[in-house]
Amino acid sequence: MPAVTAVERSATPVDVAAIPALRRRTSAVLIASQILGGLGVATGIALAVVLAEEVSGAESLSGLAPTATVVGTAVLSMPLAALMTARGRRPGLVLAYLIGALGAGVVVIAATVGSFPLLLAGMAMFGAASSANLQARFAAADLAEPDRRARAISNVVWATTIGAVLGPNIAAPAGRSVTGLGIPAAAGPFLWAAGVFVVSAVLVAVLLRPDPLLTARALSPAEQRSPQARSLRAGVGAVAASPRARLALGTVAVCHTAMVSIMSMTPIELDHHGAGIDLIGFVISCHIAGMYAFSPLMGRLSDRLGRLSGIGLAVGLLACAALLAGTADGHHVQTTVGLFLLGLGWSAGMVSGSALLTDSVPQPARAAAQGLSDLLMNAAAGIGGAAAGLVIARASYGWLNLLAACLLLPLAALMVLTGRGRRTVAAGS
Repeated sequence: MPAVTAVERSATPVDVAAIPALRRRTSAVLIASQILGGLGVATGIALAVVLAEEVSGAESLSGLAPTATVVGTAVLSMPLAALMTARGRRPGLVLAYLIGALGAGVVVIAATVGSFPLLLAGMAMFGAASSANLQARFAAADLAEPDRRARAISNVVWATTIGAVLGPNIAAPAGRSVTGLGIPAAAGPFLWAAGVFVVSAVLVAVLLRPDPLLTARALSPAEQRSPQARSLRAGVGAVAASPRARLALGTVAVCHTAMVSIMSMTPIELDHHGAGIDLIGFVISCHIAGMYAFSPLMGRLSDRLGRLSGIGLAVGLLACAALLAGTADGHHVQTTVGLFLLGLGWSAGMVSGSALLTDSVPQPARAAAQGLSDLLMNAAAGIGGAAAGLVIARASYGWLNLLAACLLLPLAALMVLTGRGRRTVAAGS
């Protein structure tokens, strides 16, 4: 008889008839927490570069603040995944939001005392909130029916739109609200973000019950409930053993890296061609709309046409985006269209890749495999973002887009090989 943990012994017995209502409740809670979490991240990150420059006194060091956040998100992905693997989604999400709140508080303290190393430490902890937002999409898939997983994921991704749009717009009022407290205005958004993350943690702790991951496990075969079947090693092994899971990880990592690399350097390219702050903000807003606003459409396409078709769509959109943005040469409308398509391609890749990963590994190993996905995604994007600056300095924005497009070639080849392998297996059976 397989070992059963104390968490599973204390879990509420599953009423199969109540699963549809539980799915709706879980989705509603995750969407609400995603709106709040996205709001907190976007509010804080809006002035992170400005704050880093003020504290460090050097413009050249300002980019280390968002980089520290990306590093923190990547480093914390696996420990949080390990906690979720052992205890369920709720403890992991709650802890991630609380670490993010603590990190935001550390940033405020660092800004007040003028400590740049402390600021970077706080920004790394702040990245835990981004980890929570990323893991929420997988929590939505825990109880989803297999043919609706992409839609469940996409609905949670879509919820980020609200926070991503509102966050930068409340950064200025948040800054003004703390000036009488002796806190630098650029640190005000982080104080607000800390409060938002605490509310998110409370929301998840109180309302995400029963835990969707533990409930999904209770519905799985008894032989899959052993601790060995859901260890981090089992998660890595499940990915290594599945070509489709490897394709899923590659999709998420490549799409995210291509998007971050191009997007992060676009404001500089626009500025070099005479664009003002308003136009740059509009272009980035169009990009964000492409990333999040159309994710439900991407989820439906992935469920209806298949995961590989969704990944193929992502590759095509990202390639078109790189072509348009890389050859714009000061034509701002073309750059805007390119950045919008860049967001759409990211959305298609993120939704289809996340759904494919969930489909391709056994249920007990999913949390570990999903944590590995977020680790690789953020690590690759961190490297890509840093390399993008070097490419711009040594070559040009056009070369950056060409190199980003080249990243898509091995992904496209892997997609074709995976599709052929699946057809061969199907024909043989």
